[in-house]
Amino acid sequence: MEFKEKSQVLDKEGIKRILMRIAHEILERNKATKDLAIVGIRNRGAYLAERIASYIKEIEGEKIPIGTLDITLYRDDLTHASGQPVVRETKIDFDVENKTIILVDDVLFTGRTIRCALDELIDFGRPKSIQLAVLIDRGHRELPIRPDYIGKNVPTSLKEIVEVHLEETDKREEVVIAEAS
Repeated sequence: MEFKEKSQVLDKEGIKRILMRIAHEILERNKATKDLAIVGIRNRGAYLAERIASYIKEIEGEKIPIGTLDITLYRDDLTHASGQPVVRETKIDFDVENKTIILVDDVLFTGRTIRCALDELIDFGRPKSIQLAVLIDRGHRELPIRPDYIGKNVPTSLKEIVEVHLEETDKREEVVIAEAS
């Protein structure tokens, strides 16, 4: 299916401002960086997690542990997927026990990706708590999952998609809504 860009939701500066705000909200809610860690969901969630962790270090002067999840093998639609799935590295090289984990993704839609990420994260141990940060919440939840930190709510129709473009993967920085053409 072909998609045609319809409108820009965020530009480079907008993304930066939102991630900085989320970093401040995380620190405010958690009162500091003690026992705090951040885990991004591949692909773009991992890059956003790195940026948020960088802003937290800039604000507090302390580096927090960062991890990356690849949820491919945890997906509930894996048997429906055509072709061989591409599995990338999951990297969590810190103990999650009794930590407050900030789970980061780019777009929250049905909630199924987050459910998979929670399943995988729990396989690493038992965190004290898991909080969810998303750049875009587009609605249409199928599971009872709600983010703790939202960059921007973007109401969409089911015919639309939200595309997050980041320098690290796309050589441009923006969020756009595209529609099936």
